[in-house]
Order: sequence, then C-alpha cells, then structure tokens
Amino acid sequence: MRKISDIAYGDAERQKLDLYLPDGDSFDLMVYFHGGGFKDGSKEKQIWIYEYLAEHGIAAAPINYRMYPNAKYPDFIEDCAAAVAFAKTEAAKYGNVKKIFAGGSSAGGYASMLLCFNYDLLGAHGISPEELGGFFHDAGQPTVHFNVLEEAGIDSRRVIVDERAPLYYIEGGKNYPPMQFIVSDEDIPSRYEQTMLVLSTLKHFGYPEDKVDLKIMHSTHTKYRGWMENGESVYGKMIADFIDWCNKFN
Repeated sequence: MRKISDIAYGDAERQKLDLYLPDGDSFDLMVYFHGGGFKDGSKEKQIWIYEYLAEHGIAAAPINYRMYPNAKYPDFIEDCAAAVAFAKTEAAKYGNVKKIFAGGSSAGGYASMLLCFNYDLLGAHGISPEELGGFFHDAGQPTVHFNVLEEAGIDSRRVIVDERAPLYYIEGGKNYPPMQFIVSDEDIPSRYEQTMLVLSTLKHFGYPEDKVDLKIMHSTHTKYRGWMENGESVYGKMIADFIDWCNKFN
C-alpha cells in the first residue's frame, strides 16, 4: 500500500485529498466525503478505513472540502464534485482505474446524494453520475441539510425540499448507478424516516429495486464507522462489499 498526502485539487487551503493506493496497477477507486455537518471533520480521521480498502485492492481518495464559517452552500458540495473529477485523473497516474465510486457519511452522505441526483454538479466537470460505478450514501440527509437551513436563518429542525435537497432532483428517465443507503435505527431525529422516503421515491419513479441496497445499523448516528472486528475495519469491509456488489451491474 502507498499513501500520497495533501494533493491539491483547488486553490483553497482545504481543497486537498489523499490517495491510498493498493499494490498492483489496476483498481477501483472510492472517493470519500467525511461527515461533520460541514463544520467539522477531516480526511485525516479514521484512516484505518482507507487503509483497509487499499489493503484489499481498492484505491481510496478521502477529501477535505471548504467548511463553515469560511464557506457557504454550495461551496462544499461543489468541492466534492471537483474532487471526484480530479481524483479520477490523478489516480490514473498510478494505474488503471477500473471504476470510480463516490460516497460519504452524514454531511458526506448528503453530498453524495446531491452528486448522484443533481446531474449539474458533476456535469460541470464533464462527468455524468451515470458513469460512476455506484454511490455510497451513509446516514445522509435527503432534505435540506440542517446546517444549510441554519445558514439561511431557518429553524434547523424544518423539513424542506427545494433545490438544496437531494430529494428534489429524483425523477424518471435517469439511469442512476447502483447505490447503497445506510441508516441507524437510533439515528438523529427523522433521519431514518427520510431515508425511507428516498427509497420509496426511487421506487415510485421506477428505479430498479435490485440496484438499491439498504443497510439498517443497530447503532446511533454513524457510530459504526469506528467498529473493528478481528483487528479490521467493519466500515471498510462494508465499503469493499458495496463495491463488489456494484460491480455485478458494471
């Protein structure tokens, strides 16, 4: 395994990513968006997840993005889109990238859903979401994120679906890649119910049910990211299994 740190994909201080590269010259690539409500978090946390992926033949590109109070919506979402495009090109310098996957947890899950359903975000970089191998949506908020509401001076408990909400963009006639949703049965208020609404909306528009996988974790919000089993990352294995599952469709 090789690690290359702090590769700049933009001019801002936080527009950097790391590459965890497996041994070998052909691999899938997972671009990962950390959580933290767009106020906290970094690519340096829980590195054992990315090490697990690299040790199991999958390249990982955890990214940093601009955050509050030095950014506002949609800066951090646009950063995630830019990082996907950049990581795809950068990783190709080190081997054959078979398929690129994108996903994240909590705020990162909100970002991954927006990149999946709002085609304009990746489209600004000449990429269609349909080109990706799959999207990993972990504990994301499909309505307008609570801190985006707070930024606008709106009660953060409100449930709003507008152009800032992933749900807003789900429609018929799209060939979304395979996707996995993860949510806890003791998640933050209404997160479970909103996740179920995304699934029912996809079904309503005729999206193939066999291309959607749901995992319900018996845990609180994203606590499972730190779980270890026999010295290995449970969450890393979940991502690796997700990529393996997606590749059945690719």
